[in-house]
Amino acid sequence: MVKICKWYHCCPIKRFVEEGKLDKKWVEKYCLVGNKNCVRYQMEEKCKSHPDNMLPNGEIRKNLK
Repeated sequence: MVKICKWYHCCPIKRFVEEGKLDKKWVEKYCLVGNKNCVRYQMEEKCKSHPDNMLPNGEIRKNLK
């Protein structure tokens, strides 16, 4: 059974992949397998602010808008 991240549908990473701005490997490696090693997930769970252009590994991509 696939465990999709509970934040997936509102996460900008999903949108960036759908728009072709990011490779689909990001959602495959983190979002669609419930990977709790995702920095974005961890920050959401702690109610900590983070930028939309932060990748699941914590890298900030300035070109993502």
